[in-house]
Amino acid sequence: MSDLFEDHKILGGFRMPVNFESGEYLLSYDNLAGRVDHKYIAYRNSFIAFDTDFSLNKVITHEAKYRASLPFDEVQSLRLTTGLRWDKYITKALDDVSINTPDENFFLGTAKLEYVFDAVRPKGLNLYNGTRFKLFAETFQEINKDQDRMYVVGADFRHYQKIHKDIIYAGRFAASYSFGGKKIVYYLGGVDNWIFRPQESFNTQVQVPQSENFAFQAIGTPMRGFIQNIRNGSNFAVINNEIRVPIVKVLANKPLKSDFLENFQIIGFNDIGSAWTGVHPYSNDNAFNTIVIEDNIYHIEIENQKDPIVYGYGFGLRSRLFGYFIRFDWAWGVDDGTRMESIRYLSLSLDF
Repeated sequence: MSDLFEDHKILGGFRMPVNFESGEYLLSYDNLAGRVDHKYIAYRNSFIAFDTDFSLNKVITHEAKYRASLPFDEVQSLRLTTGLRWDKYITKALDDVSINTPDENFFLGTAKLEYVFDAVRPKGLNLYNGTRFKLFAETFQEINKDQDRMYVVGADFRHYQKIHKDIIYAGRFAASYSFGGKKIVYYLGGVDNWIFRPQESFNTQVQVPQSENFAFQAIGTPMRGFIQNIRNGSNFAVINNEIRVPIVKVLANKPLKSDFLENFQIIGFNDIGSAWTGVHPYSNDNAFNTIVIEDNIYHIEIENQKDPIVYGYGFGLRSRLFGYFIRFDWAWGVDDGTRMESIRYLSLSLDF
């Protein structure tokens, strides 16, 4: 909802799964009347998670945020976001031990500073001209316990170049680096908002570094041609390149009555990236260089030297259907010089 002059906006949303064990709720309010833009966000999320000790937990997250945005001109702004987060871990009663396990509560204070440059001009749905980028630094501090602080720095650069008519080249470079007493583990692979994904969409063969104190997890996307966790670590970087061709729109050379045909696109793409632990991707600290085989009577560790950088390529189809921008990608990944079997992705998201 917004007022007539769009100075005040209220946004609400929710997501309810069929099992009723989890769900998401969001409510935000924007005050854009003055020079400084103010945004207030309330968020709740709950989901079921398996712990490393095979316990079953219900995780409930409540989050409140405030963001102030100071624009320098039409394309530049500085944004400061502060917030409080409450995570509650409830152990499901499965046996005599779990029924007596008390709930755990974690309270976090967060702060994030962003510099945003956006000189992009829209030429159509998911078609742009120009450059945009974001630089950010973020910190997390646990309030109710004497724990080390976590820091995150990163960047996201995107450039869109016209090739011919509405055919464009889109390029992106994104990277994030976490450090401090606690860190984020990034799982490289897959795409954002992946729907109808196969049961084996997470690579369990790649080990996660046990020496690191990971507090959060995130995915490094898009890295098409692979399932999630082809590489992992406290840092990640990806490069994405796409040629976007709104084929029907270009050939027709006139406005179309069909929204589906107007926004129908054929794309060719390639992705290259890595996730690693340590100073650089070739550091010996990376867990993907170690394969662990264990049973009740033996424990075997096999060390190898895999190339930390992987890449994928393929083609895709895009269009808007029932109000959703639907993406289909067919990709082949190359891991350590070996081309993998193709993977098909169906997802709901704009841009990369």
